Amino acid sequence: MNLQSGTYYWPTTFPDAPLYPALEEDLSCDVLIIGGGSSGAQCAYYLADSDLDVAVIEKSTIGSGSTSTNTALLQYSGEKMFTNMINTFGKGYIERHLQLLKDAIKEIEAASKNVTIDCEFNRRDTLYSASCAEDVESLKKEYEFLKQHNCELTFLTKEDIEAKYPFSRDAAIYSYNDAEINPFRFTHALVDYAARKGIRIYENTEMNGHHYDKQQGKKIVSTKNGHTIQARYIIFAAGYEGMEIRKEKKASFVSTYTVTTNPVEDLSEWYNRTLIWETARPYLYMRTTRDNRIIIGGLDDNTTYPEDRDSKLIHKKNKLIEEFNKMFPTIKVQPEYYLSAFYGGTADGIPIIGQYEEYPNSYFLFAFGDNGTVYSQLLSRIIVNDIIEGNCPDLALYLQERPLLNKG
Repeated sequence: MNLQSGTYYWPTTFPDAPLYPALEEDLSCDVLIIGGGSSGAQCAYYLADSDLDVAVIEKSTIGSGSTSTNTALLQYSGEKMFTNMINTFGKGYIERHLQLLKDAIKEIEAASKNVTIDCEFNRRDTLYSASCAEDVESLKKEYEFLKQHNCELTFLTKEDIEAKYPFSRDAAIYSYNDAEINPFRFTHALVDYAARKGIRIYENTEMNGHHYDKQQGKKIVSTKNGHTIQARYIIFAAGYEGMEIRKEKKASFVSTYTVTTNPVEDLSEWYNRTLIWETARPYLYMRTTRDNRIIIGGLDDNTTYPEDRDSKLIHKKNKLIEEFNKMFPTIKVQPEYYLSAFYGGTADGIPIIGQYEEYPNSYFLFAFGDNGTVYSQLLSRIIVNDIIEGNCPDLALYLQERPLLNKG
């Protein structure tokens, strides 16, 4: 699957990242994680302190897929407003979902403090602005819902925004204590933690077949380098490539674009270095990095053809810089890294844990959506709890066939 094209900033921040061997023998384990990106790493992290025998296989190298293009804004709010999702799922459902998202950000922070490798985790506030006057009313409604559920935020008027930023918007939700992270270093940090706890990690080990052995009650995976792995459970944490193993009808793709600039000497005009995004669809978003670069992303395109996606990269790069210059005219930037990539979402705005009859003892982790790192943390915790405890009540909220709870 041709996921992305261009130049990638995150791997340059960790040039001496750990390397792991390819699988050179048959093996047996309790849990096999397929995928060495952030989702697989988060599952491995949660399993590292269990008594289970766990292995991870990655067809390339750790963090080399979509993790390298992840912009890693850590927020509980997403592109579908909670107030709109209530109409589909009911109030109790969405209240629980919101709480689990907030918990996931806390757990990412806790994990970043628990590992050896610096993940560049920082708490950051968020400015979520109305892109036009017509969006103010829905933004205010969302603010009121979040305020009722103990979210720390403020509603900003046009005058408030103009007093803090060099640009103007009709209104915005200002959220406190969201976060940002370096997704490449975070993924490596979690895998390193798991490896130190005895989890076996294999790079350059690609699955090329799998089946369920009823007699043994185990999944049998074959690899391209000629070995087999027997496992009681499989977690397919292959990101978007998981759709090549089992297509999920609730998920779909668009193309997205990202620019990472040169380091900027003076960011004083950028109030609190907030995470910034907006209500428009497709939306524009931006953040800063540890070394004072600016990541600008968005301007999604509906094409799902790699050649078409990539042909638009230069135009989109220039447009992203142009949009940034409109907002921060005195901050001079040059694009140093820029990329195009597929971006997966779900029809209802809720990420998916796929459990399918034809794949016994298997979990598909589809953390699709604009909060992918947060969704991955949430889903990883649920999957691991379900394996260890034999049951996790929150699992039903994220299965591909989600229940529509009574509205209240």
